[in-house]
Amino acid sequence: MIGTSIARRNQKFLEVIESYYQLTKPRIIPLLLITTAAAMWMASNGRIDPVLLLVTLTGGTLAAAAAQTLNCIYDGDIDYAMERTRNRPIPSGRVQPRDAYVFALVLASLSFTLLAVFANLLSALLAMSGIVFYMGIYTHLLKRHTTLNIVIGGAAGAIPALVGWAAVTGSLSWAAWLLFAIVFLWTPPHFWALALMIRDDYAKVGIPMLPVVSGEVATTRQIWIYTLIVVPVTLLLVYPLGASGVVYAIFASVLGCIFIKKSWQLLQAPADKQFARSLFKFSILYMMLLCTAIVVDSLPITHQLVNNIQSAIS
Repeated sequence: MIGTSIARRNQKFLEVIESYYQLTKPRIIPLLLITTAAAMWMASNGRIDPVLLLVTLTGGTLAAAAAQTLNCIYDGDIDYAMERTRNRPIPSGRVQPRDAYVFALVLASLSFTLLAVFANLLSALLAMSGIVFYMGIYTHLLKRHTTLNIVIGGAAGAIPALVGWAAVTGSLSWAAWLLFAIVFLWTPPHFWALALMIRDDYAKVGIPMLPVVSGEVATTRQIWIYTLIVVPVTLLLVYPLGASGVVYAIFASVLGCIFIKKSWQLLQAPADKQFARSLFKFSILYMMLLCTAIVVDSLPITHQLVNNIQSAIS
């Protein structure tokens, strides 16, 4: 009986841990971290301090987790109304909003302290600004009131790139702001593709996502426009900034062509959810591979290989 009682307590404890873990929406965080890491590698010219990398990614994880937890509290009502989100910790009653607030506060405090002490104050303040923007501007002011929610709200998801750059250099350069712009411009086509897939859910709870308010044709047209903007913007890192080289240029060009092709397919068939799903999945892969290309391109060994090839050709 004692063993059974202990097992039940252990099981309940693990369930509580799992519930708080789910509050942080962990599937979203890796994509934020890869933009942070890419910015750090670029800022350090491929000579990243592994301790600083670990500290910054940990601080970024904690800040993102705090923001997502606060979002779960604020959106508890609409999460309960949608079948897709009804089993989340707060609408299901597994975590009380007051406890979630304390959890978010602890996460944010740890993030700020870690970044301020082991990186620098600018990176810590930027991480906190991400939380404030995500909750104050996107979640509170925009999400339930305007179709521009994703367009403007995309800035929150772009801030991690600034955090990474600031952690390495203690300042923000044009290259850092261009990385911010790339993520900012990538967000609308990425998220609107998802919104096309779950349009009915948003309509049910009155969230004015673009597909709900303006329809599928207008949404796919906007996705097409933003794709045509973001792809050439990614190449500005090569020229005129010169922050990335030929390896990145090749990756960005190939990935960009695929992104444009998929956006075009969706534009031709706005009601086809398979095309929307395909674009959504590729948009994630696109950002991950683009950031990977930034990292590879920044490495000293890559520069050496490119120089050797150029010397051999000439």
